[in-house]
Amino acid sequence: MKDKLIIAIDGPASSGKSTTAKLLAEKLGYLYIDTGAMYRTITLLALKNNIINDEEAIVELAEKSDIQLKFENGNTLVFVNGTDVSEDIRTMEVSKYVSPVSKIEKVRKIMVEKQRAMGQNGGVVIEGRDITTVVFPEADVKIFLTASIDERARRRMKEYKSKGIDIDYEKVLENIKERDTIDSSREVSPLRKSIDAIEIDTSDLTIEQQVNIILDKIYYLLNNRN
Repeated sequence: MKDKLIIAIDGPASSGKSTTAKLLAEKLGYLYIDTGAMYRTITLLALKNNIINDEEAIVELAEKSDIQLKFENGNTLVFVNGTDVSEDIRTMEVSKYVSPVSKIEKVRKIMVEKQRAMGQNGGVVIEGRDITTVVFPEADVKIFLTASIDERARRRMKEYKSKGIDIDYEKVLENIKERDTIDSSREVSPLRKSIDAIEIDTSDLTIEQQVNIILDKIYYLLNNRN
């Protein structure tokens, strides 16, 4: 067992993956990899280039794009071709199109290659929707986070409000339902729980509680490694 683990976290939209993964990375001194941000970046570029319905052009865009993730002071900074798009990728418009873009098979293959390169040496907390099943099926710790759809919509609303974005709750709820359907039914790398992943329902847990549950699993593994 290596000292620097690969910790993989999957789950649907707004289940607490990003916040949990960030805190875990901070506490462990690991690199945090937000794979959703990578797909959002490609979606943003596709929207800006007016090619959102052109799969071939999106694939070409994904191949040519240099995506860099930096984790500083508890925040994920996302750069594409040298430009900071950290805020731009979190808009409702990007949220609307990110699932259709991320289900494109060739786009997923390109992103998976980038993600594996980032985490191949361990010492990473990586989260997304196919991390435990496709990107790192050999991960040392596999977590599947979930929460009720109402709680997930409430969290997303809170996120938008914190950024001064005024949006209707029903629209947020509908977007999450649509993303769930697309993510779980797509042919390529669908969202599903790995058979050996630890499932945690975060609906009634604080962030600190869910982080501590996972930390207990990690420390147990480290303390009992061969």
